[in-house]
Amino acid sequence: MPKLVLVRHGQSIWNLQNRFTGWIDVPLTEKGKEEAYKAGELLKDIRFDVAYTSMLTRAQETLRIILETVGLLIPVIKDEALNERHYGALQGLNKDRAREKWGKEIVHLWRRSYDIPPPEGESLKDTAERTIPFLERAIMGDIKDGRDVLVVAHGNSLRSIVMYLEKLGPDEIIKVEIPTGTPIVYELDENENIISKEIRHLEE
Repeated sequence: MPKLVLVRHGQSIWNLQNRFTGWIDVPLTEKGKEEAYKAGELLKDIRFDVAYTSMLTRAQETLRIILETVGLLIPVIKDEALNERHYGALQGLNKDRAREKWGKEIVHLWRRSYDIPPPEGESLKDTAERTIPFLERAIMGDIKDGRDVLVVAHGNSLRSIVMYLEKLGPDEIIKVEIPTGTPIVYELDENENIISKEIRHLEE
């Protein structure tokens, strides 16, 4: 059965600084590069046929390190459908400063509700509306052809994919956290049903 593996990029500079990142292109920290290397170590048993990533450097660099660690040279497809949720007016702001500016409750609502976007930005629902069609059209096509697929993307674009695969509702997906650099390995059947799910944790 084909495998679909999801990995959130390693820690970025703005993750470290507690800032809303969204579509701003920021690099990995040294810890983020180490997380990517460890994710690669955890995936050496899978011979991926194809990889997908976003148009953002932190995801592409994580993927590059993983493939280098695994020792694979495979096709890589980049698409902004897999980009992080666009945080609009929040992008670049420290999360604590955003709470001071708009209030703790409203910022929490923007971050954790399913369908309420921040000013000029996307909700998780908006993110899913671009991620899921790409998943169905491209990624699941490879799965149906029996290929093992690696997707390295972002917290919210990956949450959209998890929502689709695990058939979760809006109230369930908003509680799902996806840690940086932690592979989620799904084994799927020909009808996209999950045969098994394994979260491979990094060792400290």
